[in-house]
Amino acid sequence: MKKFIETIKNIWSIEDLRKRILTTLLLVLVYRVGSYITLPGLDPNELAKFSETSQQGILGLFNMFAGGSFSRASIFALGIMPYISASIAIQLLTIAVPYFQKLQKEGDSGRKKINQYTRLLTVIVTAFQASAYVAYLRTQSGGALVPGYGDVMFWLSTTVVLTAGTLFVMWLGEKITDKGIGNGTSIIIMVGILARLPESLLQEFSLKITGAGGGLLVFLVEIAMFIVITIGLILLVQGTRKIPVNYAKRIVGNKQYGGVRQFIPLKVNAAGVMPIIFAQAIMFIPATAIGFATQSESASGFIRIFSDHTNPWYNVIYAVLVIVFTFFYTALIFNPTQMADEMKRNNGFIPGVKPGKSTADYIGAVMDRITLPGSMFLALVGVLPGIAAALGINSQFATFFGGTSLLIMVGVILDTLQQIESQLLMRHYDGLMSSGRIKGRTSPANA
Repeated sequence: MKKFIETIKNIWSIEDLRKRILTTLLLVLVYRVGSYITLPGLDPNELAKFSETSQQGILGLFNMFAGGSFSRASIFALGIMPYISASIAIQLLTIAVPYFQKLQKEGDSGRKKINQYTRLLTVIVTAFQASAYVAYLRTQSGGALVPGYGDVMFWLSTTVVLTAGTLFVMWLGEKITDKGIGNGTSIIIMVGILARLPESLLQEFSLKITGAGGGLLVFLVEIAMFIVITIGLILLVQGTRKIPVNYAKRIVGNKQYGGVRQFIPLKVNAAGVMPIIFAQAIMFIPATAIGFATQSESASGFIRIFSDHTNPWYNVIYAVLVIVFTFFYTALIFNPTQMADEMKRNNGFIPGVKPGKSTADYIGAVMDRITLPGSMFLALVGVLPGIAAALGINSQFATFFGGTSLLIMVGVILDTLQQIESQLLMRHYDGLMSSGRIKGRTSPANA
């Protein structure tokens, strides 16, 4: 405890780090305040029914990423999701389109152009989603629409406000990245998810203490399981496979270059949270499409499978999709041929492996071997909320037992801690850990 207090003092004593933390907290506060400001033309007191219907199915996923703004019909209802969708689309274009591949290789100027395209695509995506959100509000909000507020005016004002709100949230994320502690977009998503945790925890506590919930002991067992799952997820996020790389020795004048051994760290879960997001989106499509197409009883059973996340068949199909998308997305973002070419240009080689194609094949084979157990563990994480709900845990609290919520929270918190750790070590302070390092970093003060 004394070490922890000393570390907090060290963090606060560094002026630049203190300013970054305070800036981040201020920008996050602005985002959370904005998530409670209702759209013009709506009565916030009449949005109870809309709030209930907008927390189910794929809309519940959107609501989670928006930090509850979607169900509250706030000015930040679409949150940062349009920007994330645009970023993913541009990222795929950098893989498939030669023009974007060229921009990616142009350094800082190319990155600026890619960012401009991303922002422009964000505006287009947001405008389409805002129009769909207006149509959804008209059908689901009931008496929340203020009488006398014209349909055209409501559509126009809502579309403009939602588009501006998303761009403002995007700007907040960029400012957190530049002026704050980094990872702005991820921090905004994490804060929205984390804001739901206290309420879910209190609801679960109330259900277990009152009635036939099992009492305090069952609640403590759930908390213990939650901690164990979180620790396992930390191991998944931090897990790497190090491939040794030697660099040839070169003597230029009186100086020696190279001749050292380094490592290529390959992440066990290189795809991150994207496979779970893709799998969740795919799982909602059959129920939605069939539900609109037919109302027969034979179809209703099929719809129930894809609508009930506690159903065994739902979890089996969902786990298979997560594994498939993990391999698919890893193949998109991981290029062993490019890594082998970079090593060859820098006179690097893997011991016992020939440079060039053999190196690329070796790296690809290693990545496939570590991706398989990583994808299976990720699939287990994805189905844990459904298992927790089937065991009697409150549905809101069950979402934190794995899936997108916990994976994003763990990943972003670890990245933020590493940002603070690097700031401390740069100024010759001990890090956040007792040994002064995270992921093998060595404190300059102890070197």
